[in-house]
Amino acid sequence: MSAYALARPLLFSLDPEAAHHLALRLSRFALRASVPDRPVTVMGLHFPNPVGLAAGLDKDAAYIDGLAKLGFGFLEVGTVTPRPQPGNARPRIFRISQKNALINRFGFNNVGVDAFLANVARRRWRGILGINIGKNFDTPVERAADDYAFCLEKVYGAASYVTVNISSPNTKGLRDLQQERQLEELLERLANVRERLARSYGRRVPLVLKVAPDLEENEIRAIAATILRHGFDGLIATNTTISRAGVEGLPHADEAGGLSGTPVLEKSTAVLASFRDRLAGKLALIGAGGIASAGDARKKIDAGASLVQLYTGLIYRGPALVRECVSAFPAR
Repeated sequence: MSAYALARPLLFSLDPEAAHHLALRLSRFALRASVPDRPVTVMGLHFPNPVGLAAGLDKDAAYIDGLAKLGFGFLEVGTVTPRPQPGNARPRIFRISQKNALINRFGFNNVGVDAFLANVARRRWRGILGINIGKNFDTPVERAADDYAFCLEKVYGAASYVTVNISSPNTKGLRDLQQERQLEELLERLANVRERLARSYGRRVPLVLKVAPDLEENEIRAIAATILRHGFDGLIATNTTISRAGVEGLPHADEAGGLSGTPVLEKSTAVLASFRDRLAGKLALIGAGGIASAGDARKKIDAGASLVQLYTGLIYRGPALVRECVSAFPAR
């Protein structure tokens, strides 16, 4: 029996947020996992394997070294905002164990970009680190680009790539940024900031957009055109869903927030495939949402993903899921 199988009953006996923090603290004592070599080059970056940790688990970049031991080919930390903020009131995360699912409404709780970067600077691991950026809850949507540009300026030197998160359902108005006019203004601003920073640093850091699974085809078409127009390097499909399909009537299913885990797999994978068809290989696709097995990872690969990310499946399956998903990718 694995160490995680022994620890899971204790973790699941706790409040989900308390369990979240305990698991992060325990990661510091993890043994280094052995995973197959599956090197891949995506967005000009050389990944030891294509399986990464999704943003949201380590919001403050405080546990990078422990999480890196689990065998991930890359880590994404955040979401970080310009100023520290506590997030939404507790309780704000709920298990739906019958479906290997979670509902969360954290609301970008984080220590703010300065303390976040101090944590990043303390890490010993030097692998591929994505930094996920967002806006403060009290920044009006019409000024959201100021927050994103500020964060991009701050994190640029520390990031392997930067993810622009406009798809969390837990910050009021954030998903409005996926609409065509707002998205055009935001991505144009960030592309211009990136070009200036690239000249200053002598290094062009890839920009990635993270989108919701709750998109219609016309929205997918508009987003695809906009990210191509502004030279973004990748797209993460997807964040959590506001749908409750697959968990109707179960305890906590009516809680506000984003649903993640197995029930979102098919929906998020369909959105991924739609972007594949629209983007035709012109930028990298990262598959996230509902991966709980090697078979789920293969579905993302078949839908166009070059990389995948785990979060909720890791909570239910433990670190063994990382190795299993790495093995889903063909050896080169």
